[in-house]
Amino acid sequence: GAPRASVSGGGEGLLSSLRSARGSRRGGGVGEQQRHQRKRRAVSAQSAGATAVHADDPANFSLGEIVLVEEAMADGSVKRVVFNTGLDVDARELEKLCDKVGWPRRPIRKVELALRSSYVVATLHAQTLKDGGSGGELQLVEDSLVGLARATSDNAFNATIWDVLVDPELQGQGLGKALVEHTVRTLLRRDIGNITLFADGTVVDFYKGLGFETDPSGIKGMFWCPSSW
Repeated sequence: GAPRASVSGGGEGLLSSLRSARGSRRGGGVGEQQRHQRKRRAVSAQSAGATAVHADDPANFSLGEIVLVEEAMADGSVKRVVFNTGLDVDARELEKLCDKVGWPRRPIRKVELALRSSYVVATLHAQTLKDGGSGGELQLVEDSLVGLARATSDNAFNATIWDVLVDPELQGQGLGKALVEHTVRTLLRRDIGNITLFADGTVVDFYKGLGFETDPSGIKGMFWCPSSW
């Protein structure tokens, strides 16, 4: 079906009292540990004769990991929500998140293909870090997918954002806004200037607040919907 967006919601989330720390980046031992624990998507040549991709190529730009919210707990642990791009996403974990926001189930094979074919896959992860007892460095003990947005692109001019969703228990805290803003920023830094998306009528105002317009300059989005074939 048509892509939807599920990013707004009322009520108190699990981290509703978290101190905002948008834009701050991780560092120290935690970063080293996570770099080894998480497999990053490899940039590979599309054919044997293709030119190797360079890290400074704008097409490979990534904002890296950004801590959006963070709170120190009474037991010494730290809970936070982190934005990232380029991480491998388990299709089954994504579908569990889709279940939570009420989206219909999709074939896992197709979800995996959609993720692999995406130009950008941006994620939000809820993490818990605790003192590992070695040099006082915090160790990652819990890490779960709580938000995602992905974009397809012609890799030059145009990109379309799909599947924007945030765990209902964490909605209403600005995480959806941050997710979309950072996804758009990633695309702009990759020199993609024409960015579009599809949205349910209930979230049109949300996207307008982020700079999106409906029918700009009279341009209409059109769907192939033949009455007969």
